[in-house]
Parts: sequence; structure tokens; C-alpha cells
Amino acid sequence: MLMQSYEWTRQVYIFGAQSRAGTLKGYLQFLYPDIRILSFLVDDMAENALEIEGIPVRQLDGIEALDLSCDIFIATKGMYHEAIRKRLEDRGATRVIPVTAELDNFFRNAYMRKYCEQEGRPFCKIGDLPAERAGAAVYMVKSIYDKPLRSKYDSPAYEKTIQAGAALTKARLFPGVLTDCTGEHISEKNRQYCELTALYWIWKNAGEDILGLSHYRRHFVLPDRWQDVMWANGIDGILPVPTYVQPSVAGNYRERHDPEDWDYLMRYLEENCPKDHAAAAQVFAGNLYSPCNMFILRRGILDDLCCWMFPILDAVAEHGGEKADAYQNRYPGFISERLITLYFHKNREKYRIAYADKTFLA
Repeated sequence: MLMQSYEWTRQVYIFGAQSRAGTLKGYLQFLYPDIRILSFLVDDMAENALEIEGIPVRQLDGIEALDLSCDIFIATKGMYHEAIRKRLEDRGATRVIPVTAELDNFFRNAYMRKYCEQEGRPFCKIGDLPAERAGAAVYMVKSIYDKPLRSKYDSPAYEKTIQAGAALTKARLFPGVLTDCTGEHISEKNRQYCELTALYWIWKNAGEDILGLSHYRRHFVLPDRWQDVMWANGIDGILPVPTYVQPSVAGNYRERHDPEDWDYLMRYLEENCPKDHAAAAQVFAGNLYSPCNMFILRRGILDDLCCWMFPILDAVAEHGGEKADAYQNRYPGFISERLITLYFHKNREKYRIAYADKTFLA
């Protein structure tokens, strides 16, 4: 890829000062210790700090002159990239680099390779391994409220669509669609548990030996015959390449969601799972977690994960109750991303995990 051979300048700017910019800062400083970030650039200082870990945050219109010999990374939502690029180029910038999904994947993978090398353990990508034979199903979660995709997507043969939250509506995605409201289920909790209601259904009702969870916009990037690869190489599970967040996994959650739910989670672990609490303190003080509640696992591991995780989530949800804000009301789903990361950390000597990139479809 282009970025593998691209030589970044030794001094750079980052346009943006929110979570994407913080993640990019973490990647750059870890991967390229000799790179200096001159400043974060923003349109408006009203909702931004004056500095981030000693690096100034500056309003673009208030800067008389940029160092145009420097790379300027755009670390914002993709919908804003083109307008920001044009404004920077109007000021004479020629080294403008939007952090696209492809570039984010490059940094994420490079970070994990270096991190694992320093930890003295391999970073295993599923596409790098030889193949044999196997069978599996990845359940792709979809809701009647999901917006139509503008991108064309051809569902692979191993993927099964499951409608989440089906108990809350009579509408169906299509005739005969698999729903999360049959058999043993928690479909009615979907407004809080989001894709976890589909996971619960899979745990209690699905029959495959290898089981996966993906989303209608987010899918794993897998090699041909990836099921065979798992069997041939003794792979127990596939996770998304971890993402970097700042100031830490715990701090990132507390900044973006209700910190009381996080505090209760930690109290619950301390009182009910003291060994897990010790591991959680270590993992959540770090900067890496596997996002999006996506994975592909052997049946026994999925069973063990769910047996451990759902009682914790139920306790947190019972304590936290329902939130008025619909997005923040999904906090059990946000906490589960961190718990899945914790689960595989505490079982890192037990399971062989490979990683895969994920797509995001517009």
C-alpha cells in the first residue's frame, strides 16, 4: 500500500482534537518516536481544550502561517475530510493526508505488530496462515431501523442475517428472516443491549461449531477458506485488530459515557470477581481494546465468554437503569466491548487468537 512506503515528515499537524485525533497521536508517537506533533488544528475552540498532553490546540483561522513543509493529517469524521482538505489546500498546504479507513487500518496493524513485538508475543493475522477444512457461520446483525447502504455488499455464503430487537416490532427485514426473539432470548432488551441480543440468541440457540458476530455496516476482512485456516492452525478465535484510545480504556469510556456505570462495573468485579478485577485494572489502564462486539469463536469459547459476561452486564444494567438519551442508553453494549477485551486478555495463555481487519460500509 502507499502508506507502507510513504515517509512522513518529522514535524506534523493534526486537524481535529477529539477521539480520532487522540488515537492518531497515540499511533504516531508510538510508531515514530522522532516525529513531533506541532499542534492540533480546529475550526472552533469552544468545545476543545487549549492543549492535549502538552500539545497546543489552535484555531486554524487564527494561525497566520502554517509550516507548509509538514504533513497535515485530517483526523475527523470522513464526511468532513473533503471540505477540510480544500481549506488547507487553499492556504497552500500540499501534504494533506486524510485518515481514511485504509490508513487507520495501516496504523492500527503497525501499532499492534510493534506492541506485540515489545511484549514478546506474536501478532497473528488470519490472512497470513495456511488453510485446511472447516465450517462456520458468521451472524450479521441488522435492525429494521438501520439506514440503507449506499455501498454494494454481496453477502458471503457463510454469513447469516439475524434481525435484532425483533420482539419490539412486528416489522421484518424480509420474509423468513432469522430473528432474535425465538427460543431462549432477551430480544426485548435490544434498546440497551443492541447487537448483544443477537449474541444471546446465538449462544442459546445456534448450532454451528464456529460462530461469529458482525454488523450490517461492519464486516471482517477474511481470506478465502478462512474456516479451513482456523482448523489447520489451531486458531481458537478471530478478533478485530485492536484500536488505540486515550487517555486509557477506562478514561476513554468515562469521558464518552456515564462514568458512574463504569465505576459500578469496577466495584462489581472487585466484589464478585476479584481475580478479574485485578486483570481489569491492568487492561483498562492501557490503551488498546477490540471494538464493535465483533468476533469469530469456537463454540466452547463463545459459551464460556457469554456465561462470564452476561451476568456482569445484567448487574450493571440493573444498577444503571435506563438513560433518557437513546445513544447513552446503549451502555451495556459499550461496556461489553471492554469486557470482551478483558476476557481475551485474561485467557491469553489459553486461547490462540488471530486478528482481522474490518470494513465500514457507507
